[in-house]
Amino acid sequence: MEHVDHILIVDDDREIRELVGNYLKKNGLRTTVVADGRQMRSFLESTPVDLIVLDIMMPGDDGLMLCREIRAGKHKATPVLMLTARNDETDRIIGLEMGADDYLVKPFAARELLARINAVLRRTRMLPPNLVVTESGRLLAFGRWRLDTSARHLLDDDGTMVALSGAEYRLLRVFLDHPQRVLNRDQLLNLTQGRDADLFDRSIDLLVSRLRQRLLDDAREPAYIKTVRSEGYVFSLPVEVLGARA
Repeated sequence: MEHVDHILIVDDDREIRELVGNYLKKNGLRTTVVADGRQMRSFLESTPVDLIVLDIMMPGDDGLMLCREIRAGKHKATPVLMLTARNDETDRIIGLEMGADDYLVKPFAARELLARINAVLRRTRMLPPNLVVTESGRLLAFGRWRLDTSARHLLDDDGTMVALSGAEYRLLRVFLDHPQRVLNRDQLLNLTQGRDADLFDRSIDLLVSRLRQRLLDDAREPAYIKTVRSEGYVFSLPVEVLGARA
């Protein structure tokens, strides 16, 4: 039986929930709508979903808090698309820092939301297009770290596991498959998110900052991901491909 993507919509605005839910259903997606974090938690306890559409501005536990909770729990790999009621860069930045995969500003066209959802789902299920990659199921070694490409997590030199969000994994994978090569922001955004950057888009810079934190890389004097002024970023260490994982 063909899989139908299941989208969970979390928004305290009943009209938006119903409009979005009905539109997505008409376009071939399975949808569930809930009004708050309590209902979200209750539903996720029994039913896995493919993507969560999460409103930022909600009473009680807001979307930022819920996104952080999702990333710290058993559903940490589920992609999250955040909705914000105002065109506030601070909300977008914090949302991305909390681990959101994408965001959309209200008011929005339902068709754009559907396009964003489909783009996020594609990105979470496959490596970026036109990207030459190493074989799956291997360990990629660099510095004190190894990346397990099957489990999609980092291992330090003591064997301690560091979990990565989907966006962090994709960015690190791009760097590891293009080591010691300068990649500009447009290239990184296109390879990891399938879209071009606009003039004020800082999502790649935020994602690089998050990845540096995972690698314990000092942003002032980075050993792994270096900033190339006016050009972009470069992964400065060589990468070794180790044996296949069982």
